[in-house]
This record gives sequence, C-alpha cells and structure tokens, in this order.
Amino acid sequence: MTSTRGDESSREFADWVEPHLPAMARLAARLVAPAERDDVVQEALVRAWRRRSTYDAARGAPLPWLLAIVADRARRHRTRSLPPTVELVESSADAVMPDLDLERAVAALSARQRLAVDLYYFVGLDVATCAQVMGCADGTVKATLFQARERLRQVLGDDFAGGVR
Repeated sequence: MTSTRGDESSREFADWVEPHLPAMARLAARLVAPAERDDVVQEALVRAWRRRSTYDAARGAPLPWLLAIVADRARRHRTRSLPPTVELVESSADAVMPDLDLERAVAALSARQRLAVDLYYFVGLDVATCAQVMGCADGTVKATLFQARERLRQVLGDDFAGGVR
C-alpha cells in the first residue's frame, strides 16, 4: 500500500511540531488548569494544522508561532470554561507555602504580565522569542517583565528580589 499525499503531509507536520510539544505543554500548563492542559495543546495543534499554510518561515521560527496559537487557544478555553473549582486545603498557621504564594502572586498580575512571566520564566524562552509570541517589541517584553517583577516584589516582599533575574 502506498502512502497518500495527505498521509505524507500529516507526517511532515507531526515531525515539524514534535520538537516543540514540550514547550507548548509547559505554556498550556501555566495558562489553564492542569486537567485542561492536554485539551488546549490538542486544540492548538488542530488550529496549527488548519492554518499551516499561513506559517511563514521568513517571519520567524515555528516555536513562537505555535506558542502564540497555544496562548490564544488557552485564552479561548478559559473564557468558555466553567469557573475553576477551589480545593480547600488544611494548613497550620505556621506552615509556609512559598510556591503557593508565588502562584497566587503571578495569577494576580495583568494578563500581559502573566504571559510574559510564563513565557520567560516557566517556558524558558528568550526575550526575542517572547516578543514574537506576544506580538510586540523586545523592549516591550523587557518593560513588561520589569513591571511584573516590581509587582511581585510588592506582593511577596523584598526577599523575592534575590531569586529573579
């Protein structure tokens, strides 16, 4: 049995996307509830497949294009989902939960600041790639990250400043 052009095209797309799946999953995990991460990545892959003819290699690498689609799909997913449920966790008065504090502080940032922080610190992109994903200039990303760090310092205290670049 010989392969059809459609099978070839889908295999090429899968090979093209595969190296970027971990970054796509990390970003989705930052933008939606953990249980919804795979759905968002799947929706982004479907969107990328349907819009693959619009990708222009001359305008940049595939990763920013794919991550921009993930960010869009996550935003759409959040707007059509039911409000998130809150789990009540027992804690003692002197229990320290710095990760939870950081997550709450990041969640309180503006959407643009949160996206910049997620892309730069949690997905591990450089400023230029963040700018491509966010559709803005490098300087805008730098300013947004600076503003986000300042806001996080206000919320978390000055000790926070030591661990952030």
